[in-house]
This record gives sequence, C-alpha cells and structure tokens, in this order.
Amino acid sequence: MRFKGDNFYRNWELVEKVKEIAAQKQCTLAQLALAWLLAKGEDIIPIPGTKHLARLRENVGAVEIELSRDEIETIEAIIPIGVAGTRYSEAIMNTVNR
Repeated sequence: MRFKGDNFYRNWELVEKVKEIAAQKQCTLAQLALAWLLAKGEDIIPIPGTKHLARLRENVGAVEIELSRDEIETIEAIIPIGVAGTRYSEAIMNTVNR
C-alpha cells in the first residue's frame, strides 16, 4: 500500500520535490496540485472537498497560479503516473471484487 513501509518513504520523497516547486511559486502544495489540474485543459474540472472555509479560500487561490509548460513538465517528471504501492490492501480489493 502507498502509505506503508518503503512505499511511504518513496512517495514522500516525491511530495518533498513538489513542495519545493510550491515554495518557489509561493503557494501551498494543494494550490499547486489544483493549478496543475487546471493547466491540463478546459475539459478537466477539479472538485476538491473541504470542511473549512479557510481551505475553500486556499483552493480558490489556485486559479491565480500560472504554470509554465516547463513547470508542468517538471511536476509530471517528478510524479510518475504510478506511485509506489497500491491504493488499497489486497483484503479490501478481494472484498470489492466479489
């Protein structure tokens, strides 16, 4: 699973690299992720969930962040399509696939 053992540390290294980009852009990691999604095309609409007004305001701030083609490519090079580990445990998947 993604957040256990060695997978956790491998995936955390990816997060730390993307956090560096967020720091350079002077935005939060969440804002950078939303800005990246918004930059992917008009056919992609992020729908972040939140329980707190402060997080809603943070999320809305993502529309102000402009990413260059190079920045998008850098993010995509850091975070490959497949991260380390599976999303769910085998036990959960066996229950779902019945």
